[in-house]
Amino acid sequence: MDAPKPSLGQRLRALGPDFTAAGAVFFLGVPQGLAYATIAGLPPAMGLYAATLPAIVGSLFRSSHHVVVGPTNALSLLVGGAVIAMSDQPALEVGIALALGVAVFQLVATVLRLSAVVDYISSPTVLGYITGAGLLIGVGQLYNVTGTEGPVGRAWTTIGGWISTLPETHALSLIVALATVVAVVLLRLLSRKLDRRLPDAIVVMVVGIIVTIAFGLDARGLSTVADLSPIPAGLPPLTLPSLALSVELAPFAFACAMLSLVEANAVARSIAARSGQHLDTNREFLGQGLANLAAALFGGYPVSGSLSRSALNEQAGGKTQLSGALTGVFMIVVLLVLTSILDRTPIACLAGLLLVVAWDLVDVPRIRRTFATSWSDGLAFLVTMIATWLVPLDKAIYLGVGLSLILFLRKARLLTIRELVVNPAGVLQELPLDAPLGELRRCSAIRLLHVEGALFFGSAGELRNALDKVAADGGVRVIIVRVKRATGLDLTVVEDLCSLAESLRERDMHLMLVGMTPDMVEILERSGASARIGEDHLFPTQERWFAALDAAKSRAFEIVGGDHTEACGLDNAKPFLITAADDLGA
Repeated sequence: MDAPKPSLGQRLRALGPDFTAAGAVFFLGVPQGLAYATIAGLPPAMGLYAATLPAIVGSLFRSSHHVVVGPTNALSLLVGGAVIAMSDQPALEVGIALALGVAVFQLVATVLRLSAVVDYISSPTVLGYITGAGLLIGVGQLYNVTGTEGPVGRAWTTIGGWISTLPETHALSLIVALATVVAVVLLRLLSRKLDRRLPDAIVVMVVGIIVTIAFGLDARGLSTVADLSPIPAGLPPLTLPSLALSVELAPFAFACAMLSLVEANAVARSIAARSGQHLDTNREFLGQGLANLAAALFGGYPVSGSLSRSALNEQAGGKTQLSGALTGVFMIVVLLVLTSILDRTPIACLAGLLLVVAWDLVDVPRIRRTFATSWSDGLAFLVTMIATWLVPLDKAIYLGVGLSLILFLRKARLLTIRELVVNPAGVLQELPLDAPLGELRRCSAIRLLHVEGALFFGSAGELRNALDKVAADGGVRVIIVRVKRATGLDLTVVEDLCSLAESLRERDMHLMLVGMTPDMVEILERSGASARIGEDHLFPTQERWFAALDAAKSRAFEIVGGDHTEACGLDNAKPFLITAADDLGA
């Protein structure tokens, strides 16, 4: 008998945790939306627009139950770099054009299933960017803290200009900004003892608005959001990004797309590790790309997965993607009925909140762990962090990623190549190529090499150098290369093997390949390598353990004669012991 369907009341009660979590996240999202748009140099309304439909779309189309999509601090700073670089264009146009470019890159990555790409952007690189961003965010708010105006540019230019304006400090702005910082710190201390549902930021912002209205502080010269750019009442506007501007912003868009994916993916993974949820990384890419497309079409700017709002969503009891979508619905309600109140938000209050954000971005324990782990991680962090202060932010990210890859390739062993020699027990044993023999023995005429790793263009040189070194030893007639544990054979390696086989043949020497998988055999046949190396010199993997290796040795004995092998015991040597199950039939 079928189970009775849940009633409407039961379904609504099941959604209760999502509504509660969405409410908590929404209260944090309002001040963050206003503050992060300020970082980006955009109208504050765009920060709220970026937390409406993008949050709804991003939540519904991604696999994570808890990631909340919207504006973030580090991404907003990168957008701000684009706004400055395109200062001849309206900031709003730059923001939405950039969002379109980010969406295109992310959706293309989804179609091409490039979800693994984010794994190649190292944690120290991201940490270096975020740490550098912390300083830039703090420096960027100095004028708002003192209520002054001056030159803006690189960090030192802004600091120098700000210092020169200190005699003109607006006392009320300074008081409000410092009071905001102190209030957030005190609320954090109290939150350790009290169970409060409302985030610190919304509490401080609401108090700031109330005080401003009650005492008419805006009439006394305290700048508010309305002075910067009033928030229009109503639904997010339908916007049509400029395709030409999106193309012009492509370098910034690509950097934003990478940062957005890395940031959102890291947030999703960290929460999934606690909740036990299984993630579909390609769906995460899809949700992120569609969210940025929504931002481009409805007045927003590039968005990502917010760490603070996503973590709060999980902590507040959110169960499904509906909680993230509801935050966008709640934000739309605010735009419909509360914009006149948000217009009274003091800019100095937002500046104070951003000073706290800047401080939080400098994760000292993680920085210490980075330097303690390895010098290369520390260097990648340091170079990226300093680059954020010296070069445009998109180039800082590219520099950090490039340095991480260079350091990785420098220390990575793309291939493991060992020789098989005979130990005193008469068993074939692995030995590093440059290691002394000691009591081990090798045949002067037949050399056995065992190769593990990826046989692709990046490792071709390493393999060729190893084989050339062995071939240069006097008396060598046959080189047997066992590739059972190698993967990814490509044309570059195939061409090198063919070239070497032909070169050795001219010197009455022979190259044999052992343990090729069916895929490798197919590649060798399609490329014509089987004929060039010689069909009788190829020994594909077989069902019986080490049958291919035994067959190759027998063929080698036919070529060189048994007298060359008896002295080292190669003819009777037992195969070396391998415990990996996938080595059967080598």
